[in-house]
Amino acid sequence: MTPQSTDDGIALGLDFGTESVRAAMVSIVDGREVGTASAPYRHGVLDRALPTGEPLGRHWALQHPHDWLDGAADAIRGALAHAGRDAHAIVGVGVAFTACTPLPTTADGTPLCDVPTFARRPHAWPKLWKHHAAHTDAEHLNTVAQARDESFLTYYGGRIGLEWLLPKALQVLREAPDLYAAAERFVEGGDWVVRQLTGRETRNACAAGYKGLWNADSGDPGEAFLAAVDPRLADFAQRTSGPIVAPGTCAGHVTAAAAERFGLRPGTPVSAATIDAHAGVPGAGVAGPGTMVAIMGTSSCQLAMADHPYRFEGFAGLVRDGILPGYYGYESGQAAVGDLFAWHLRECLPQEVVDAAARSHGGDVHALLSERAAHVPPGAGGVVALDWHQGNRSVLMDGALSGALVGLRLDTDAAQIYRALIEGTAFGARVIVEAYRDAGIPIDRLVVCGGLPRSNPFLTQVYADVLDRPLAVSASDETVARGAAIFGALAADAFPTPADAVACLGAPIARTVTPDPTRRDAYDRVYAIYRRLHDHFGRDARDLMHDLDALGG
Repeated sequence: MTPQSTDDGIALGLDFGTESVRAAMVSIVDGREVGTASAPYRHGVLDRALPTGEPLGRHWALQHPHDWLDGAADAIRGALAHAGRDAHAIVGVGVAFTACTPLPTTADGTPLCDVPTFARRPHAWPKLWKHHAAHTDAEHLNTVAQARDESFLTYYGGRIGLEWLLPKALQVLREAPDLYAAAERFVEGGDWVVRQLTGRETRNACAAGYKGLWNADSGDPGEAFLAAVDPRLADFAQRTSGPIVAPGTCAGHVTAAAAERFGLRPGTPVSAATIDAHAGVPGAGVAGPGTMVAIMGTSSCQLAMADHPYRFEGFAGLVRDGILPGYYGYESGQAAVGDLFAWHLRECLPQEVVDAAARSHGGDVHALLSERAAHVPPGAGGVVALDWHQGNRSVLMDGALSGALVGLRLDTDAAQIYRALIEGTAFGARVIVEAYRDAGIPIDRLVVCGGLPRSNPFLTQVYADVLDRPLAVSASDETVARGAAIFGALAADAFPTPADAVACLGAPIARTVTPDPTRRDAYDRVYAIYRRLHDHFGRDARDLMHDLDALGG
């Protein structure tokens, strides 16, 4: 498909992740990535203490909002330099942001952490998606919603996730009521960035639908439900105000002040924000039903579209037009994937492995462990991992579940554990894929994106073998930023339809990984053991896992 304009313009996509912001500039003529850059957040993830030194509790995860802006400015200028272009070539800007990452602000958008009287208060800072300290609040919300038989639960697999907007806001209300009273807005990070670019307050339909319990037909949860949770919460919808705007719709134009700060051209159209993983679907070249896209990074999200709604256990969100207009978008996910492997490398490796990696693999411990783990048979030598080190996002929807390694012996080594962790995340993905299949949602093709499948062929092969399906691996390292660029191009009216934009700007497939049929029976046997552990500790002995979690304080 060809765009409406044949000018050699570029669309800019910004991908705000857990540790950094990435920028991709994509030609609207032929879809080439003409410039990319990334910038780390100076403060990273705040999970031990605030920048002012105040300690944080267990399961806390915050960010510094000015890291987002500083990182975006650096990444945009870096991508322009890489492309050898200036800002006048950019036809539109799209913003993809990890979610749910809300920050409390005043009505004019000032973060409460910028207000001197609140700067040393943890609840004044943005809560990152992986902030899990609101578990009690999520359980209370679920108890009330289920007792009232709230209809919105049917759009979320029957449960409110602890990573979402209301649990995080309720935690602020419960633990810091004065700060809650001062928070005139609870704003998704992506919407706040769009406001910094355009000067306009909007709320993106994607995050509102998947993380804020908003529905295109019924709106936000009613005051009666909110008041039943806590009378002080009844007016919460007023604190999320701003017109609901779909990704790909122009939310405003770059202001003169933002142009100077970010190195952009004043007046450039800016799309409404979207969730990072959801942007990865069009970024991977997918524009309709039949394909599940897995965005694999620190966590994983599995996303699919369908022509009509299905209700089943296994999805964490169902939003009409939630990914692309015209379809029902489904989200499922796993809360720890790359983070799980990083934990193993950080906390569990003997010095021998670190030294061996330095000698033979340039210090790349993942490469060494992958090489060793490839020689371990399916089943990791009798070790099975439950991949819940950061809770279960799908299908159990329980953030208080914790991970487990079952079958350890004195001769178990680091490579076996590494393989078990990879297999455990693959088994978790298989639970999700089977739930979609059993519900009747057609999944004819699997596409995987993100740093993990691009950088770790061993992991990708394990996933193909466990799922017993071919995996199409995206050719782009910037699939999410590409998706954001697609929405930026649509905001600029550069294409007549979303499908046209995806056909031109979506990433091609680099390779297809096929399952090894000789491993099918072995993995079916190990998966059956995983499912027994999954159902025992996730359902029958769920209270035991909660008691263990409570021992941590």
